[in-house]
Amino acid sequence: MLESPYEQQFTELWHLVGNTPMLELRYEYQGKPGRIFVKCEHYNLTGSIKDRMALYIMHKAYQTGQIQPQDVIVEATSGNTGIAFAAIGKSLGHQVKIIMPNWLSKERLDIIRSLGAEVVLISKEEGGFLSSIALSERMAEAGGVFLPRQFENIYNAEAHERTTGKEIWRQLASSGLMPDAFVAGVGTGGTVMGVGSYLRMMKPDVKIHPLEPAESPTLTTGHKVGTHRIQGISDEFIPAIVKLDELDKVVQASDGDAILMAQNLSRELGLAVGISSGANVIGAIRLQQQFGPEAVVVTLLCDSNKKYLSTDLMKEEPLKAGYCAPEVRFTGFHPISRLAKPIFN
Repeated sequence: MLESPYEQQFTELWHLVGNTPMLELRYEYQGKPGRIFVKCEHYNLTGSIKDRMALYIMHKAYQTGQIQPQDVIVEATSGNTGIAFAAIGKSLGHQVKIIMPNWLSKERLDIIRSLGAEVVLISKEEGGFLSSIALSERMAEAGGVFLPRQFENIYNAEAHERTTGKEIWRQLASSGLMPDAFVAGVGTGGTVMGVGSYLRMMKPDVKIHPLEPAESPTLTTGHKVGTHRIQGISDEFIPAIVKLDELDKVVQASDGDAILMAQNLSRELGLAVGISSGANVIGAIRLQQQFGPEAVVVTLLCDSNKKYLSTDLMKEEPLKAGYCAPEVRFTGFHPISRLAKPIFN
């Protein structure tokens, strides 16, 4: 059982994480009207969906005694998870050490450091993500370290089953709707597996589609191929959490198309989101076109654009044949409010 001061801290933190609004996003694609539904995860504490997983893992670690108050939190991450653990770990009184590849955006690095966490950078020559994970394991051998192990921790997916998926279902239900499909980019896989688990429990025939960059189709090939610019998804391996045999067909989005779509969301609707959000919207629009105009297709706006100010998101992106974004014009959105009673209260 948690000591009461920690239980109170988690109760307070859950007021800052989750229970995000949704939007019915209206658009015209090749001149024909359509709609998709997006969960606005850039409204979380540090501006990304990773806050849910980080807070839930910490909550469970305290409940099960896996962490002690003096332990250092050490995690290998592509950025958003590191920011989430830096913020939440500090609020709980922990020192935090983040290990990350050195090719990610400068903003990610600066934000983590601004939250008082230490950053260890790993170059491609040193092994990138896999070496970052290996280093975190070696650091834990000396003791006094808590490793979230986001790529294999069952509480990663459970966080989204218990919060994100449940919120999506209830918010759609408040408008008399049920989801026909859900699509999301795969980083650790916790989001697509957790949301998919809850939605399928409620509606067994709902389609659950993982998304990957066309330039680096790790899910399709089973190993790292090529490079891409959609930070936070498609790392160097298929995470243990991901069970492709439990999911529907992998959807792909080109990184340049994702950049253009994220720019459109910002310029046309004032939705200042990151590149992976653009990729998710591409995936959702393509599925909606495939399933028909009345299909309820749901995806995520994963994070804000504030972590991408030094990246190609802020530059002019050349158009290429086959891109979705140039064919899309956003015509507005209809908000679906937060739940009156949060999942964690």
